[in-house]
Amino acid sequence: MVPFEKIVKVSQNDLDNLDHVNNVRYVQWIQDISKEHWETKAPKATRNNMVWVVKQHLVDYKNAAKLGDVILMRTHISNTEGAISTRVVEMYNNQTKTLLVHSRTEWCLLNATSLRPMRISEEIQNVFASK
Repeated sequence: MVPFEKIVKVSQNDLDNLDHVNNVRYVQWIQDISKEHWETKAPKATRNNMVWVVKQHLVDYKNAAKLGDVILMRTHISNTEGAISTRVVEMYNNQTKTLLVHSRTEWCLLNATSLRPMRISEEIQNVFASK
């Protein structure tokens, strides 16, 4: 699958009491880039009929980011099966290219009306396969 990228700059509000990016902020960024990827790629009619919910986050914190660091976030879909899509998000220090975070999130696709799981169609998979 084609990766989707985004840049963020670490601000004071992103920091914890050790002056590193707070773990909760990383999880928020994981969710933000995932949502932005979907909203950027999927047609509005498709987005209106379905919704994604998190089943599981696995986050491996590798290195710390600090105030003023520029972070490159990169995400792609690594696997789909049934109603579950596995998304990888990696975050790097944009200057040093040091890996900061590697995450795997299982997202479940739901019908927007019934809120019942629905199979991820080839059409939906193709949303993430194109540039």
